[in-house]
Amino acid sequence: MMALFDFYWGWLVGALLIGFGSGWISVVHRGPDLSRNGALGVGGIVAVLIGLSLARLVPGEPGFWLDLLLVMFAAYLIGCAVGSWLRYWVVSRQMRRS
Repeated sequence: MMALFDFYWGWLVGALLIGFGSGWISVVHRGPDLSRNGALGVGGIVAVLIGLSLARLVPGEPGFWLDLLLVMFAAYLIGCAVGSWLRYWVVSRQMRRS
């Protein structure tokens, strides 16, 4: 796991920053939500991928790329959460001043 951070730290920081930007913008944009079936499908796919990674059922290089995908996805989601929280905090502070 440390090899991922050691060799791909720039890509991980990039995923974090892209997630931060997406989270910052998504608070402003009020588009339609993902349907319940769609959310369950995406959650199921992610759960299967995490299970494959933890059980180490994908050997060799494809397993490495799966681990990298999951770590980059986690960095993206963390960036999204921080960006949306920070945008909410900034906007709510401005609304209190007005």
